[in-house]
Amino acid sequence: MNDEPEVAVLRLGHRPGRDDRMTTHVGLTARALGADRVVFGPEASGAGDTVRDITDRFGGPFEVELTDSPKGVIGDWEGLVVHLTMYGLPIQDVEGDLQESLAEGTPLLFVVGAGKVDFDVYERADHNVAVTNQPHSEVASLAVTLDRLFDGRELDREWADADRTVVPKETGKRVVDPGDEE
Repeated sequence: MNDEPEVAVLRLGHRPGRDDRMTTHVGLTARALGADRVVFGPEASGAGDTVRDITDRFGGPFEVELTDSPKGVIGDWEGLVVHLTMYGLPIQDVEGDLQESLAEGTPLLFVVGAGKVDFDVYERADHNVAVTNQPHSEVASLAVTLDRLFDGRELDREWADADRTVVPKETGKRVVDPGDEE
């Protein structure tokens, strides 16, 4: 999504031992579905290392950042802050506003919580958005939201500097060096 404004994802919170895999999947989903970077708190450095490794092997561009102040990222963001929560307005009611903001050049920060999110995040957010008002995975919420934001364009994204490329197959698996795809 090269000529569009920045789309970033902030993983707000991380409970070591409990959230390791989920935080990693937030980062991988952000990368695969069109975001430019993910920001993790310092307790999620292992997830950051994993997402960097995947980016190194399967291509970018994509950035992973660690911060000591996740709420500071929200407070300093110069663009729209979109908090993904099952308590928000339905994505289908706000996706047009998000797409329009992106088209107008406004950077977007998607906040994905782990555990209970403090009320000040709800107040600071420009949009509190729900994919459904039922309990579900924050990874699913991020995936649906990014797909709606980009209208499916992210699925055809080109990856640069990849050491490996997955070759789509109806059955089986095939991973090759770029250029050997035939």
